[in-house]
Amino acid sequence: MTRYHVTCRAAKMLWVTLRREIMNSIEALLFDLDGVIADSETMWNAIDGAMLAECGVSYNGEHKEHVLGKSFPLALQFYKETFDLKQSVDELMPIRTRIAADFYATKIDIYPDVRPVMDFLRAENLPFALATSSVGSLIRPFLQRHKLTDYFAAIVTGEQVTRGKPYPDIYLLAASQIGIAPEKCLVVEDALAGVQAGKSAGAQVVAIPDPRFMDVTLYPGKCDFILNNLGELPDLVHQLRQKQT
Repeated sequence: MTRYHVTCRAAKMLWVTLRREIMNSIEALLFDLDGVIADSETMWNAIDGAMLAECGVSYNGEHKEHVLGKSFPLALQFYKETFDLKQSVDELMPIRTRIAADFYATKIDIYPDVRPVMDFLRAENLPFALATSSVGSLIRPFLQRHKLTDYFAAIVTGEQVTRGKPYPDIYLLAASQIGIAPEKCLVVEDALAGVQAGKSAGAQVVAIPDPRFMDVTLYPGKCDFILNNLGELPDLVHQLRQKQT
């Protein structure tokens, strides 16, 4: 057994135990978008607040932990049941998409470490894909605006799978599209729903939880690594690849 030392935002030191044979198997990375690449988590309270306002409900993000990282249908089903909305999930979908489209087109930025990390992975000849619960009509213009599209070997969005996160389907599809077995992929996530999806797919998972929205004490034992920010990912990848030599 090999123990790998990492830190978390709560300033506690965590030890994550990994089998050496697993650590030797990383051949690709699979990225979540929101909260990992897109600095969007602060915006979703406003997006969902505006959507629910159109349904006659006042909302200030008090249920964010129940929808964070989940697919649009699952998140909307939660809102429908919680607020007893008369609208169906199918009717709510275009409302949420319309409001979110404006935010992604004009307001949401990327984290400062995104391009340096992607350039590092390119230099290491490690392919990587995007696997996001958000819908393609939001994500593809966002990626084009930030000139990120060409970085990805594959882009999988929420409407391409029947079951969204926390189910593994989106990561299984992303791995198949880049031709790498899931167990040889490293999933990069922020939300527990995405962590569960990655682990259920058989991949290793590195989590980057944001303590503004997540209880970081819930992550140990659910993922393989916990980092403070995306900028720490190259060092992790470098150390894992050193294990292969």
